[in-house]
Amino acid sequence: MTMFGSGGGFDLPRAQVGVSRWRRFRAGVDWPLVLAMVAIAAIGLLNLYSATHGTRHAGKFDQQVRWMFVGAIAFVVATVIDYRAIVRLAWFALAAAIVALIVVDVVGQGAKGSERWLYIGTLGGQPSELAKLAVILVLARLLHDTAGAKPSWQSLVPRIAALVVPVVLIAVQPDLGTASLLTLIMLTVGFLAMRDLWPMVYTLFVMVLAVPILYETMHDYQKQRVLAFLEPSADPNGSGWHTRQSIFAVGSGKVTGKGYMEGTQNQFDFLPEHWTDFPFSVWAEEWGFLGSLVLIVLFGFLIVWILNVAVNARDHAGAVLCTGIAAMTFWHVVVNVAMVLGMAPVVGVTLPFISYGGSSLLTFFLAMGMVASVSLRKHGY
Repeated sequence: MTMFGSGGGFDLPRAQVGVSRWRRFRAGVDWPLVLAMVAIAAIGLLNLYSATHGTRHAGKFDQQVRWMFVGAIAFVVATVIDYRAIVRLAWFALAAAIVALIVVDVVGQGAKGSERWLYIGTLGGQPSELAKLAVILVLARLLHDTAGAKPSWQSLVPRIAALVVPVVLIAVQPDLGTASLLTLIMLTVGFLAMRDLWPMVYTLFVMVLAVPILYETMHDYQKQRVLAFLEPSADPNGSGWHTRQSIFAVGSGKVTGKGYMEGTQNQFDFLPEHWTDFPFSVWAEEWGFLGSLVLIVLFGFLIVWILNVAVNARDHAGAVLCTGIAAMTFWHVVVNVAMVLGMAPVVGVTLPFISYGGSSLLTFFLAMGMVASVSLRKHGY
């Protein structure tokens, strides 16, 4: 009787503790973040089906659905793992990203004049996408470790140099779009999270002075893209084709759009790479200004909510981590939409959760999982 009573009395609290922890976890889940992410991802699948249905690219939709399931699992795993444990591994993540980028530069498979893809068997991916998360993690670790103290230039310069390495390796591929995006992320985090802004001002000044040198080192096709951005009508059937067709698609959608799967620029394949680089053009043509506004508002809410999580984070590492992810999402959206509207050169930057591609999709699911992890633990979970 004593043993039975003791066993029963011991098991019940364990069960209650398990139920209590599950309830705390469920109550702590950041549902606005999850719902905004799911809504944008659903729009992405809807849009991709229209862009590829009935074409030789129809298999991309099925592949994207599979990547969505993988991404959802990655999101849950990243949410459950304490973000502080991930931040502690930041330098290892950066080292792994640098090694992967070196391997890509040496043996990577090319696409459109650049070597970006690394294949292991039949599985392929772009290490440059995950390198963004590695850099953000290092920024969170670096700014957390130096919070409340003014580090010396002797200790700071080697760490900043380490962050520049992936940017250089990505630019060498050449992938100036991702390299520029990574630079924008670091600058944004620096200006928003650093107490002393003068180092960032000096860095920005040097970068502006380096623009002419950077232009001279570009490949011919990259220079043509820049010139096509400045004057799309100069070569309408060549380097300006992408931008002109995209602008036609967006403009022809007018206020309410032509209707789902009724966009002529999309269905007649006038839009090049409309499942990766120009999915916003597909959406704008079929759903018009109002549909485009809905999508932009969803992205705006997602970014603002991530910054809200950053403000309420329990420590500096969580705040910087969320700030970096908000910056990554913001610049992806701004550059992609600007590219579609002819306000930026065509640089191959994806639209989060909308563009086709497993590497980009997995990166953003992992990023949102880290934000959810910060939000979950803001009250000491």
